[in-house]
Amino acid sequence: MNRLIGLGLLLAGLLYPFAVYFGTGHFAPWQFGLLLASLWLLRALTGARRPGARWMAGVAVMFCLVLAWFDNPQLLRWYPSLVSGFMLALFGLSLKHGPPMVERLARLSEPQLPDVAIRYTRQVTVVWSVFFLCNGLLAAALTLWAPLSWWTLYNGLIAYGLMGLLFAVEWLVRQRVRGRV
Repeated sequence: MNRLIGLGLLLAGLLYPFAVYFGTGHFAPWQFGLLLASLWLLRALTGARRPGARWMAGVAVMFCLVLAWFDNPQLLRWYPSLVSGFMLALFGLSLKHGPPMVERLARLSEPQLPDVAIRYTRQVTVVWSVFFLCNGLLAAALTLWAPLSWWTLYNGLIAYGLMGLLFAVEWLVRQRVRGRV
């Protein structure tokens, strides 16, 4: 059940910009808000107890309830900025209250990391934090000043392309770092 809810949130996040673009003519903003709030609430109630999971779900549910209450289509466009803010908080706070997020992920496949790898994972966590900051700010700027089509193009396609590019570049750099060790 937990995986199904997680998959629902992932799909909602991936398809959200297109759902907003194509769905606002057929569905009211309050319907989007209640659907998203339901998914986040289910995740909070049934999900694993990870650090930050409850407060993120709580903030997301509150955002969705505000969206539902005000029934304003402009509020729909703030969701990608909220998600980028969550990711920035997760990665950024892990730098202060370690271990860094990328180190945690690396230890899933390689529990005993050498010191050079630990330093490297910290640097990669910083890079991802900067990415999420820039992504959230750009999503917010598009929400405030761009037409819906630009917002949809960036949040539904370009942002994911940039994430994929960052993954690919980091993988290439990691191969070089591993080659030196």
